[in-house]
Amino acid sequence: MKKFLFAASLFLAGLVGLQAQTQIKPGIGVNMTNINGEGTDASGQVGWQIGGSVAFGEKFYVEPGLFYQTSSVEYFTSTSSPVTDLTYSGLRIPVAVGLDVLGNADSFAGLRVFGGASGLIVTGTSSEFYDKDEIESPQWGVFAGAGLDIAIFYLDLSYQWSLSNVQKDIDQIDLGKSKGIFITAGLRF
Repeated sequence: MKKFLFAASLFLAGLVGLQAQTQIKPGIGVNMTNINGEGTDASGQVGWQIGGSVAFGEKFYVEPGLFYQTSSVEYFTSTSSPVTDLTYSGLRIPVAVGLDVLGNADSFAGLRVFGGASGLIVTGTSSEFYDKDEIESPQWGVFAGAGLDIAIFYLDLSYQWSLSNVQKDIDQIDLGKSKGIFITAGLRF
């Protein structure tokens, strides 16, 4: 019985310690995405994202997340006027590792740096030229950024480089890979 009580006490102490090192972070933000394909000139349009993440750790942390995201690009070919606005949406799943440079997870204010990888599972498009089946899914990427924490609020700024082409078939127009800036603000509990 003593062994059981000792093991249960260690388990509960571990849960309390883990709770103190866990932050739930709902957030909303904007993104600007560009593409770099052959024979196209693209300009990023403003998209948005909403979702959240959970950070595990004090000074060094791991932060998986799930966001619903829209990305929008207006592109031109070298021989014509604007072809279309391509807007596609999906579930972005980032996994970041980070370091609190100033402060830590329990501090009133802090500055963080982070980096990681993400996958975007495309759920739909709103374009007269592309449908969901023509857009590559999942789209893989890597990102790096910095974050600012003040009280229960946070602001993250990150830059992402895509490792996957935007579309599957590149016979007609090669949209290439995307790159973009993400700004997310939210609360941390």
